[in-house]
Amino acid sequence: MKFATTRIATAIGLSLTLGLAAATAHAAPIVVKFSHVVAENTPKGQGALKFKELAEAALPGKVEVQVFSNSQLFGDGKEMEALLLGDVQIIAPSLAKFDRYTKKIQIFDLPFMFDDMAALDRFQSGPKGQELLDSMKSKGIKGLAYWHNGLKQLSTNKDKLTRPEDVKGLKFRIQSSDVLEAQFRQLGANPQKLAFSEVYQALQTGVVDGAENPWSNIYSQKMHEVQKTIAVTNHGALDYMVITNSGWWDGLPEDVRAGLQKAMAGATEHANKLAADINDRDRQRIADAGKAKIQELSKEDVAAWRTTMRPVWDKFQDQIGKDIIDAAVASNQQ
Repeated sequence: MKFATTRIATAIGLSLTLGLAAATAHAAPIVVKFSHVVAENTPKGQGALKFKELAEAALPGKVEVQVFSNSQLFGDGKEMEALLLGDVQIIAPSLAKFDRYTKKIQIFDLPFMFDDMAALDRFQSGPKGQELLDSMKSKGIKGLAYWHNGLKQLSTNKDKLTRPEDVKGLKFRIQSSDVLEAQFRQLGANPQKLAFSEVYQALQTGVVDGAENPWSNIYSQKMHEVQKTIAVTNHGALDYMVITNSGWWDGLPEDVRAGLQKAMAGATEHANKLAADINDRDRQRIADAGKAKIQELSKEDVAAWRTTMRPVWDKFQDQIGKDIIDAAVASNQQ
């Protein structure tokens, strides 16, 4: 009888173990909602889809990534709140959107801070750039990666655009950013905060005289059709930070977190290469269209712009941190 009881207990134990294993094997995957506000055929849109592909391949059955493009879930004004409330898990706002969470990220808006995309990459992948990814953890935000959109060019509805004095008194559309506002005031121009969706009409009707955008934004929004001149200034970066809710991220199983981080690295490489290719392509398309003149600048021209805008660095140094500015400057010298 005792032997039979032992066998029954063993059988029950084995059954429970197998049942638990089966339940674990068939546990519902962790749903990761990735929400963004642009089209799928943009670098950001393609990066999000690549992240889904790589994450689900690396963690089969463990995660399900749902990508929502074109503000399907939340628009620009609501996506950060949605992330902090846990309604979405990943978003990728423009870097200019973070100054209310940390002033340090204003480094990316400083004019002529980075000589080229290679310098920007060196800074972002270096110690200070990586520190900035974690600079908002106390606010519940964890940075996962930087995604490029491209360096900004200056455009106007005027024939001449080679020196800073050419924009004095003109009205320029800007994102909501204290640094960008100070940049145009330093030039003697008048900054106007407008939603991106309103820019084309504002340029077309003369509500503003000019704007600053990467080549891909200029072409995709047809701004070259309502601007006379685009100067090759490369004066600032328009990038995104891919972020998640830090509490959610820290609560993930270690293997899932590692798999998602690896997938994000692959998606970042894909998105950033695509951004470079698209900007090169769209610059050529704008040139071929022949509607706006692409104004090349001499070294002397660029030096004049740099000198005029340099006081903006000093104005924001205390907010950003001299150590961060010094690291960004050093990235240009490697």
